[in-house]
Amino acid sequence: MLLVVASFILGVPATSSTALAQGFSGLARVDAENSRVTEQTDGIEVELNLSQGVPYRLFTLDGPPRLVLDFQEVDWTGLTMDQMSVPDAVLRAQFGAYLPGWSRLVLDLNGPLAVSKAGLDVDQDTGGAHLVVRLERVPAEDFAKLSGAPRDPRWDLPEPADLPKSDQKGPDAPLRIVLDPGHGGIDPGAEVGDIIEKHMMLTFARELSDILFRTGGFEVVLTREADHFVSLERRVALAHRAGADVFISLHADSLAEGLAHGATVHVLAEEASDVASAKLAERHDRGDLLSGVDLSRTDDQVTDVLLDLARQETQPRTGALAQSLVDGMAQTGGPMNRRPLRAAAFSVLKAADIPSVLIEIGFLSSPRDLENLQNADWRKKMAEGIRNGLVEWRKADLERRALVRQ
Repeated sequence: MLLVVASFILGVPATSSTALAQGFSGLARVDAENSRVTEQTDGIEVELNLSQGVPYRLFTLDGPPRLVLDFQEVDWTGLTMDQMSVPDAVLRAQFGAYLPGWSRLVLDLNGPLAVSKAGLDVDQDTGGAHLVVRLERVPAEDFAKLSGAPRDPRWDLPEPADLPKSDQKGPDAPLRIVLDPGHGGIDPGAEVGDIIEKHMMLTFARELSDILFRTGGFEVVLTREADHFVSLERRVALAHRAGADVFISLHADSLAEGLAHGATVHVLAEEASDVASAKLAERHDRGDLLSGVDLSRTDDQVTDVLLDLARQETQPRTGALAQSLVDGMAQTGGPMNRRPLRAAAFSVLKAADIPSVLIEIGFLSSPRDLENLQNADWRKKMAEGIRNGLVEWRKADLERRALVRQ
C-alpha cells in the first residue's frame, strides 16, 4: 500500500535556524560514498547524502518512465553512474547542471515506479543532509496519470524572449544565424579524457560568432551562453523566436563504429542515409528524454500538411546551404569526412520554415580530429570555412529567390 503517491514535491529541509543559514551559504557537495540506489522488495530506494540542506523537487515522467530530482544546487563530483544504477530497476542515471544555479538527477526506470515517500533530513550539528526517496511499483495507467513535468518559474527556464526583428528583409538586411552549441548541463555529450563535447562546442560557437560579427552582415544568437541544459524542443523554439534565417547545430561526437573521421554536415531526413548517421541521431536525440518532450508526436494531421508546404521551399534551400558549408570548410583545409554530406532524423533540425543543418566539425573518437579540435588555429580555419559557406550560400540564395519571384 502506497503511503503517499506524488508526482511533485518541493522541499525545504526542516532544521534549526543556525543550520539553515549554514545550509544555504554555498554549493552543496554530494557524499558519493554514501549515496546509492538500492532495490527493495516492491521497488527502489534512492539515498543521497549532501554536505548541506538545499531546496529540492521531484517528479516522474512517462514514455519512458523516469524519476527527476532537481536541486539548488549540488556538486556531483565523485558520483558515478554505476552507483545510481540497478540492473533490474534503474537502467541509466544522468546528473549535472540543469541551468545556472540548479542541478538535476535523472533515473531511467525499468517500469512504472511511483513515489511513495520522500524526505530530506538535516543534521542540526553538522548541517549535513540525508535525502531518501522510495518508489513502489504501480500499474502503468496509474503511473501515467501521476507523471508530468511541473511548471514553476523559480526552477525552470523562462520562455524564450522575442528578439527585435529587422523590418527590412531585402538583400542588405543582416543574415540572422542561430548557433546551437550541442548538449550542455546535465547532458555532456561525448567525453574523451578531460575533453567534453558540451564545453568544446560552446567554445567553438563563441569563436564562430565572433568571426561572423567581425565579418559584418550577420546577426548571431546562441541557444545557450553557458553550461546549462536546453531541450531539443526549446532549441527549435529559440530559433523561431529569434526570427532565424539559418539554424546551425554544432557537435563533435564520438563514434567507435566505422572509425569516423573529419567534418560532416547533416540535413533532416525521415531515414538516416547511413548507419553512422542513425547512431548519431540516437545520441543527439537522447538528451530530449530529460525534458520529457518527443517532437515526433507533436504534429497533428492539419499541422503536418502546413509543415509539408513550408518544407517544399525550405528543403532545397537547406540542401544548398549544406553543400555550401561543406565546400567552405573543405577550402579552408578541413579535413572533411569521405562522405561529408549526410542526412538523418535529428529532432533539432525539424523547423519546417528555417534552413537547418547539423555540423559535426570532427569526432572526439578520432585521434586526429581530437588533436585538431584542441587547436585554436585549426578551429579558426573551420569557423572561417563556415563563414565563407554562409556568404556564398546567401549570395546564391538571393539570386535564386529573385528568379522565383519573377
